[in-house]
Amino acid sequence: MILNEADLVRWGNRIGQEVSGPLFIGLKGPLGAGKSVLARAVARGAGIEGPIPSPTFNLMFEYSTERGTSLVHMDLYRLLDPEELWELGWEELGSSSEIVLLEWPERAESFLPQNRWEVELVVPSEDSDLREVAVTRFGHPKGIPGFPVILHGDTEEGGA
Repeated sequence: MILNEADLVRWGNRIGQEVSGPLFIGLKGPLGAGKSVLARAVARGAGIEGPIPSPTFNLMFEYSTERGTSLVHMDLYRLLDPEELWELGWEELGSSSEIVLLEWPERAESFLPQNRWEVELVVPSEDSDLREVAVTRFGHPKGIPGFPVILHGDTEEGGA
């Protein structure tokens, strides 16, 4: 699926408006692909107001929503070893009311939850605001609104 940045923001807002926890979404892609843009849009859709900085240097920010859920935005770019996850409270993530948005999920390796979504963003060219977006479901996470997705381990496509 190809989305421009405005469509990516609209989709993120819709996710934030419609989902509830527990939900884990990994955001993959190179620097500048739009991972933080999508994460901010999900947060805005969930009702979070005020600044939503990238957690690149802090590694994690947690926000409370008006619906009584929490949104956790993590960025593992600076993580040197997956064992460092425990210092961030990794074992407590994904409680019944949390929506977890994780940039650079591949740095968590085998510690990723079995039930999750992964959204991969690729910029086809430097001067474009277009993003190639691939969504993959692992296990049996709660649904997210969107477009057809790849079911990990399956060959059929289904709605998100």
